[in-house]
Amino acid sequence: MTRRELTPADYIAMLRRRWVLIVALTLVGPPLAYGVARILPAKYKSQTLVLVQPPTISPKIVEPVDTVDIGQRLASLQQQILSRTRLEPIIRQLGLFPNDIGHASMDDLVVKLQKDIEVTPVQAMAETSSGLPGFFVNVTMDDPHTAQAVCTAVTSMFIEESLKVQNQRSAQTTDFLSQQLSDAKTALDAQDAKLAAFKLRYIGSLPDDEQTNLNLLTSLSSQLEAATQGLARAEQDKNFAQTMLNQQLAAWQAAQTNGSPDTLQQQLAALQTRLADLQTQYTDQYPDVIKAKADIAALKKRIVAGGDAAPATPIPNHGIEPPQIAQLRAQVYAAEQTVTQKTKEEQAVKKEIALYQSRVQASPVVEEQYKELTRGYQTALDAYNDLLKKRDASVMSQDLTQQQEGEQFYLLDPANLPSSPSFPNRPLFALGGLAGGLGLGLGLAFLLETQDTSIRSERDVEFVLHLPVLAMIPALEPGTGKVELPVVNGKPSAGPALSLGTRP
Repeated sequence: MTRRELTPADYIAMLRRRWVLIVALTLVGPPLAYGVARILPAKYKSQTLVLVQPPTISPKIVEPVDTVDIGQRLASLQQQILSRTRLEPIIRQLGLFPNDIGHASMDDLVVKLQKDIEVTPVQAMAETSSGLPGFFVNVTMDDPHTAQAVCTAVTSMFIEESLKVQNQRSAQTTDFLSQQLSDAKTALDAQDAKLAAFKLRYIGSLPDDEQTNLNLLTSLSSQLEAATQGLARAEQDKNFAQTMLNQQLAAWQAAQTNGSPDTLQQQLAALQTRLADLQTQYTDQYPDVIKAKADIAALKKRIVAGGDAAPATPIPNHGIEPPQIAQLRAQVYAAEQTVTQKTKEEQAVKKEIALYQSRVQASPVVEEQYKELTRGYQTALDAYNDLLKKRDASVMSQDLTQQQEGEQFYLLDPANLPSSPSFPNRPLFALGGLAGGLGLGLGLAFLLETQDTSIRSERDVEFVLHLPVLAMIPALEPGTGKVELPVVNGKPSAGPALSLGTRP
């Protein structure tokens, strides 16, 4: 029968034939499973819910230092807290597994407790939610009070360790950034000193001074031209005044010649008077004072030598000079001072022009060196400002962590005291026994049907004998006189199949 394709009618026929076995096993399954549940040792589960509380201040205002994903942080904390270092004190303090102490090592007890602790993340309710909303801590033990105590201890370690790790990371980050900031400040000071020394060395030749130097050169060129013209005019005025003075002196001296001793004495007195008058107005280095002293000395020699023996060279009478001669002398002196001043001005302007020309010529080389120093200084300044900003943000984040204003774990539901065992669940076991009995009954029924070789329908005859059915003989129940028509393919047939024919 199982060698041919089965139809729904075949399955229904199987159920009709094996319904007693199926029902019996289905009814026996629940009591049997419930009895097994009564025999198994009870396990109690204590549960607590820990939520991840977001920071009270927006991360846009104070950027957090610890950027590790909360899921990764929870996994790291789980590895630390479920380690032997953390669980061994709990085992000793709470006296866990008293029956196993002395028979099992501490490592085996720690492994056993690790299996009893389960940390389950809370799934976000919205797809747009970022991060981990929280997590459950489940502890399953033989005693409800022990399960509650262990759950409370493990949850407290999660919260304390999370805060401790955040404080450590914030402090380490702040210390690292402070050290980097100190190094950056040292580098910035070195660059600043180099730049200041360079500016001091090439003051006036810097790229910013190039246009100013060109403007000053233009202005100095105009000043040099004006000074040269002024010097030329001053020299002309001096030459003209000197010529006029020489002419006036020659004419006056020619009119005042006399060689007698009396006249010489008068001339000496006039020269001495003239010298005294000049000394009241000028210093001893004044040209007229020097000339008057020389004339007095020469005249005294002539008087000593005798006026008659002296040659008849005309001696000028140095009386009071005419006003025009004194005026001409003043003009000559003023012209000489002007020439001296203009010469100094011309030399000073030429010196300044040479200075600014050298600055303009050296400007390309200085500009290249200045740009290199400026780039180094700007790089050091940017690094310092960036580290300063990060250090300040790290300090604020550390303050938030210390004040417990940042992201942290928040205990929403404390560990509960279970009132009923979480394992075994007797109603669930009974339901499982019902399903198991039903499945076992169906399986045995199908197995028995596969072992049955009875021919029960027209299809079985055709499948086994490979011959067509020509007529059907009805089944007669003895003693009743009734004719029972067999059912073939879901329809009443004339009776048992009788195959009459030949093989094709």
